[in-house]
Amino acid sequence: MRKPDYNRRVVITGLGVVSPIGNDLDTVWQNLVNGHSGIGEITHFDTTPYEHKAGGEVHDFDITKFWNFKDARRTETTVHFAVASSKMAVADSGLEINDDNHYDIGVIYGSGGGGQGLFISNQEVWHTKGARLVSPFFLANGIVDASSGTVAIETGAKGHNFCPVSACSTGTTAIGEAAEAIRRGDCTAVIAGSAESPLLELVHVGFTNMRGLGSPLPGKPIGTVCRPFDRTRDGFVLGEGAGALILEDLDLAKARGARIYAEVVGYGSAADGYDMIAPADHGEGSTRAMKMALERRGVPADEIDMINPHGTSTPLGDKCESEAIWGAFGSHTPDILISATKSMTGHMMGAAGAFEGIATVLSIYHQTVPATLNYVEPDPECNINILTETVERPLRYALSNNIGLGGHNAAVIFKRYTGD
Repeated sequence: MRKPDYNRRVVITGLGVVSPIGNDLDTVWQNLVNGHSGIGEITHFDTTPYEHKAGGEVHDFDITKFWNFKDARRTETTVHFAVASSKMAVADSGLEINDDNHYDIGVIYGSGGGGQGLFISNQEVWHTKGARLVSPFFLANGIVDASSGTVAIETGAKGHNFCPVSACSTGTTAIGEAAEAIRRGDCTAVIAGSAESPLLELVHVGFTNMRGLGSPLPGKPIGTVCRPFDRTRDGFVLGEGAGALILEDLDLAKARGARIYAEVVGYGSAADGYDMIAPADHGEGSTRAMKMALERRGVPADEIDMINPHGTSTPLGDKCESEAIWGAFGSHTPDILISATKSMTGHMMGAAGAFEGIATVLSIYHQTVPATLNYVEPDPECNINILTETVERPLRYALSNNIGLGGHNAAVIFKRYTGD
């Protein structure tokens, strides 16, 4: 353990992703900038009895490329996604985890719901086939922190380790807490991220009954179901996947010649303390999280060039988040480019913040901002600068923002790294 140094600079050196728009960085980035939606009809279960049929499913994913089948079969999809994304991120970073440094490498990897599918499937086995056939492994592999534990086992990282759970803000929380752990001296590098596989029939039914899911525009393709900030938006669509980022002490990253995607320069977290579902009036909790992220390391509010918002496509949620952005940025708000990537992936729940953090980092790295799909009719109650065409633009700072059930708000700020 090193001494705390709150001026210590933290950078992103590796990225790994599993998502509805691709399972590698190049594919994901090309689909983001070209506006290719990953939303289609759900195939994980029969949607015939249900009104809502859209989902953002992961395709062409093979866990055996990353993990031996014997161990992988004991757990479920959330952990599979976590292991795959983390191993991709470590490989992308070029960071070697070995006996010389494994106590200094942390894992902060979360999930909103964890292995819900494992609990559901084992309950079905219990009721239909009897108690003796319930898996002895389902408890250890179904708990929410199975991802953080398994990632440590599979990568050899034996340092600071925990599983943040803050609903749909989980991934953003993981990134921010990882940066703070490095500044505290707990670690020299952290595998940070989140994973979720919520495309389960029971979860779908629950959100349907909550009246949270949206429908495609009449006569339009199913991919139009997610319309963040558009006047016609009527609900979100479930997605699945994972994202992992390698955060590292800048000095150590430079010493080993690592490629640096971006610097992590701000993190804020705040609670609404208001309701388990509805956001606080005017999104005031989200405003506080974004202001905290700005103030933590003195980022000027008028130098934020881009925001990847929570942008779920719910009528109240998008309105409150727009108000939150105005609350944090005031007169600078119209100048900020808004890239709402859930329009392409759906809402990946606990994995949303990790995926959207990666999308924001890639935007900074490539100096390019992806468009928001399905934004056709502006809503005067969402008076923010929604980008409808991908643009190349000089980006100094970009913010990724998330809002979770229970009033969990988190924001993280990335800065372009120029070698200084």
